[in-house]
Amino acid sequence: MLEPNRLLIEPLVRAALLEDIGRGYDLTTDAIVPAAATARARIVARRAGVVAGVAAAALAFELLDPSVAIDVHHPDATRVGAGEAVATIGGSARALLTGERTALNLLGRLCGIATATRALVDAVAGTRAQIVCTRKTTPGLRLLEKYAVRCGGGGNHRFGLDDAVLVKDNHLALAGSVRAAVAAVRRSVGHMVKVEVEVDTLEQLREALEQPIDAVLLDNMTPAQLREAVHLIGGRVLAEASGGVHPENVRAIAESGVDLISVGYLTHSAPALDLGLDVER
Repeated sequence: MLEPNRLLIEPLVRAALLEDIGRGYDLTTDAIVPAAATARARIVARRAGVVAGVAAAALAFELLDPSVAIDVHHPDATRVGAGEAVATIGGSARALLTGERTALNLLGRLCGIATATRALVDAVAGTRAQIVCTRKTTPGLRLLEKYAVRCGGGGNHRFGLDDAVLVKDNHLALAGSVRAAVAAVRRSVGHMVKVEVEVDTLEQLREALEQPIDAVLLDNMTPAQLREAVHLIGGRVLAEASGGVHPENVRAIAESGVDLISVGYLTHSAPALDLGLDVER
């Protein structure tokens, strides 16, 4: 599992800090805390979850003061219990307080995604299905949110419109048919690019399977329909289930035999993990 390169995440964290400090001042902290004061603080999980985004949270403090030291107790992709410390931070007291909200916003969001992902991964354990995310991400945070899914044990669907082909219903409406859409795509993209087609019915699936594709997205099908679709596919291409997936039905979907289950809510509405920063007196 590769952690995002610092060159990629630093602009995201910097933008989040600038959103909070405006013209560069923390009026409350700067008035109360002497510039030379130092402190130690713990980032504590208020409830149990899976950790993701420690490096991004650390950057929120390091960009304010490079001398801040971070001692990580629960690294990314590990479970943290309620009341346990994810990390301890030491250094400039002003940096700790000014960076607190930005760090917790990022860490809580990413830990929440990792925690929700882990719940689904555990629910489908023992089947062939892999839980993957979608492009339903927070604008500007896709890199980090997709990383959080990986921390939770899931996988990533395409990162954007430019790294894989997914022919969806609106493309088919404009192309006229699955065959025409796939033919147009194959004339346009290179041989290294994967091509997937979204289908709503078994009739569409049969048409898609006659084309040179790599995967089919079985949209909003029941577990019974998915089982029939998997039988029709017969291992020729990857079978991905999508639409209406939730913890209560994910096991039944996985047991249909699909290879992938894509879940939008992991990145668009998973609740943040409750975390707090406690200064040691």
